[in-house]
Amino acid sequence: MREIVVLSGKGGTGKTVLLASFAALSPGNVLCDCDVDAANLHLLLRPTLREPHEFWARPVAVIDQDACSRCSLCLDVCRFDAIHEFEVHSLSCEGCGFCLQVCPAGAVTLRDTLGGHWYVSDTRYGPLVHACLNPGQENSGKLVAVVRQKARAVAKEEGRRYILSDGPPGIGCPVISSLSGASLALIVTEPSLSAIHDLERVLAVCRHFDVAASVCINKYDLDEENSRRIEHYCCCAAVEVAGRIPFDTRVSQAIAEGMPVVEFGDGLVSRRIEELWKAVAAR
Repeated sequence: MREIVVLSGKGGTGKTVLLASFAALSPGNVLCDCDVDAANLHLLLRPTLREPHEFWARPVAVIDQDACSRCSLCLDVCRFDAIHEFEVHSLSCEGCGFCLQVCPAGAVTLRDTLGGHWYVSDTRYGPLVHACLNPGQENSGKLVAVVRQKARAVAKEEGRRYILSDGPPGIGCPVISSLSGASLALIVTEPSLSAIHDLERVLAVCRHFDVAASVCINKYDLDEENSRRIEHYCCCAAVEVAGRIPFDTRVSQAIAEGMPVVEFGDGLVSRRIEELWKAVAAR
């Protein structure tokens, strides 16, 4: 079993578009959407729900108004300014429990909050494990870990060869949670002015966790000079540029139709994505 995760230094580079095409080019693998803060892989794969599950996030303090003595100790010790007029604002509370420890009346308790949901679904390309974090909730890195663990369990139970994961953008906790232990990271970048900086940051995270990485330059022909700079940087860093995808309006059309690009019609973009998948799978 091999796990390939598609990452980028910023959102909107085309991670999900490529991952959906990989799923169509190599059906029968486990698909995993680790971008739980803004999950959208299901929009292109149109899954049928198999198993819904609840995700319980960090505990939040609750003050019993009848038991509260109005001593104000909880207001004094809360570093997150989450308590106002002896009521806890759940979106500001970090669940540290300090207010519970200092309350002389025992009026404070910690209660778990429903942070979101995660699912196991079926697509015509293979099983999909995905999730949705509720607005304002944290611990998305923890939810990513839950999603990946279930994807691995499904792959093992059903004898699947690959886990194809759509990772979140950036370098934060959700990225670390989606990357650690993966077989290969495919980093999708664009020929923009900030692209090399974003690429450097993601590659540094890959090196830290000892995960091999390849690079794909999406819409490379919009600024070929910047694309050459990215290629030069990758050459100096001993990182393979596995693919160069040209700009094509048919990509947007395929997204609007809710289908992988490689199934929207034959063209240069589809052929380049197929070549990219072969290069990634071979590595």
